[in-house]
Amino acid sequence: MKRRSSYEGLQEHIRGLKTPDIEVWKNQYPDREYTIHLEVPEFTCLCPKTGLPDFALIHIRYIPDKWCIELKSFKRYILFYRQLGIFHEHVVNRILEDFIKASRPRWAQVMGEFNIRGGIRTTVTCEYKRKEKKR
Repeated sequence: MKRRSSYEGLQEHIRGLKTPDIEVWKNQYPDREYTIHLEVPEFTCLCPKTGLPDFALIHIRYIPDKWCIELKSFKRYILFYRQLGIFHEHVVNRILEDFIKASRPRWAQVMGEFNIRGGIRTTVTCEYKRKEKKR
């Protein structure tokens, strides 16, 4: 007998959600491989079930190619999540998807370290590596 989750249907809209645009600026060193680390120490979103706030430290590491992330627009993007009910796993995956769409990095990793809730600390990490073009 398959059990029905009380969370079923709560997150079906996440992949199609319209988020604010993340702006970029032209990298003047695309010939050099270097890593940029962004840290968001005061990330907040809402629990999709209870509506209570969730707090996290978000780390983003990326190796830019032609574009770098513009930080003020990224801050506006992050603020969007404050009123959004979303699972921790979906936060991290969605940030990575939007990050890749905006900047097309060579490599990127997003890690969310969510504060303890119910005695459990959750850390979610996802990664992207651009596939090399066949020559």
